[in-house]
Amino acid sequence: MTINCIAVDDEPLALGLICAFIEQTPFLNLVGKYGNAVEALGGLQNQKVDLIFLDIQMPNLNGIELARVLDSRGPNKPRIIFTTAYNQFALEGYRVDALDYLLKPFNYEEFLHASNKALAYAELIHKSTAASVTESTPPGQIEDEYLFVKVEYQLVRIALTDILYMESLKDYVKIFLQHSEKAILTLGSLKALEEKLPAKRFMRVHRSYIVSLDKINSITRNALQIGKINITVGDQYKEEFGKFLSKWI
Repeated sequence: MTINCIAVDDEPLALGLICAFIEQTPFLNLVGKYGNAVEALGGLQNQKVDLIFLDIQMPNLNGIELARVLDSRGPNKPRIIFTTAYNQFALEGYRVDALDYLLKPFNYEEFLHASNKALAYAELIHKSTAASVTESTPPGQIEDEYLFVKVEYQLVRIALTDILYMESLKDYVKIFLQHSEKAILTLGSLKALEEKLPAKRFMRVHRSYIVSLDKINSITRNALQIGKINITVGDQYKEEFGKFLSKWI
């Protein structure tokens, strides 16, 4: 597998080093290099890019801002590995869903380790997409059986059948699984995860909870139970929950 990538850095020496590292990595294909984020944004309009090695501290448009712009492209956006001399941006880099965060000065071994994460991500997405497309599945009826979430700087695959429920905790979401005592903690919103889940299998029942419908053990008009956990149905979700309840009674 080949990953098309670009490098963006306003320091010529740093840009040259990153490009040299890219060119000596067999699975990376350098398709552009830019001295600032504005130029990179223009270049991204004209070519397919899978991965960006992106500096953060740059004039006019910094790396974090560029990442936020690209985030609006949804799942087809290029992935990002930040390359910066400032460690205070690590949390912000995590929030914009970066694959990794390389702190300057870094060597080729560190660069290759981060690049391998990008390769693993690309292969995982490719295999998941290929597995979901079968001859027996009519066009437009394809449904993924896995959810991919960011845990620190790793992408974790979760089988939908293993999910019991999800709980929102401010900027994070805890995902409780059927076969694990330890919940998975991922940075993000419950709304963003809700959009990725099949509506016929999962339901938002509270501003803080999404539940797996086939894991519900008991149910009333105002609450439900999954295992030993009782979850109250929020007022704004009662109408939709009532439609689901009507199938039970």
